[in-house]
Amino acid sequence: MRTQEMALLTHDTLLLPEGRIEIRVVDPAYLSMIAEVLKLHYQLVFGMSRANNDLPCYEMATQCEIIDFNLLDDDSLGIVLQGKQRVRILSAAKRRDGVWISRTLACNNWQQEPINGEFELISAALEQFYQVNPDLFGLYDNDMHLEDASWVSQRWLEVLPLYNKDKLRLLNQPNCHKTMHFVLELIKSHASAKSY
Repeated sequence: MRTQEMALLTHDTLLLPEGRIEIRVVDPAYLSMIAEVLKLHYQLVFGMSRANNDLPCYEMATQCEIIDFNLLDDDSLGIVLQGKQRVRILSAAKRRDGVWISRTLACNNWQQEPINGEFELISAALEQFYQVNPDLFGLYDNDMHLEDASWVSQRWLEVLPLYNKDKLRLLNQPNCHKTMHFVLELIKSHASAKSY
């Protein structure tokens, strides 16, 4: 397998393939790194921040692309990223300007599969979640795949308030099945708690 050098952005949140996130870039070094990515000098990888480790993020990360950007009210840059490919961060080095460059290896994305039976509940709940969170909903411009179990599972992992290590345990599975069961049980237990 071929490794690839990528510019690394770290953040508290999780981004997975086909997911979208908007982040604010203020640091001049990262603004010039974004320019390098747009000029195709580097691919971009997005990882969940991690303290007290050799790497600035967890090993599992997502190669992404910049699909939109705009100047925010405070003159910082807002960029919208879309996840493309899961990767493993093998190593990372900090440049003089403070930007991290990582050595990555592509990993398998979860395969698309139809969502059916009782799992349609997690799809309906996600659609409802996006309707009450218009900022997230707006990122997708009606480009949602609520019929795809893999897409729905990954969007839940991005938004659920779980410890990163728990998210990673689910992400390291070969497919979305464990995540689907986990989210379904969460929704059912929440619904039964509300019915008392």
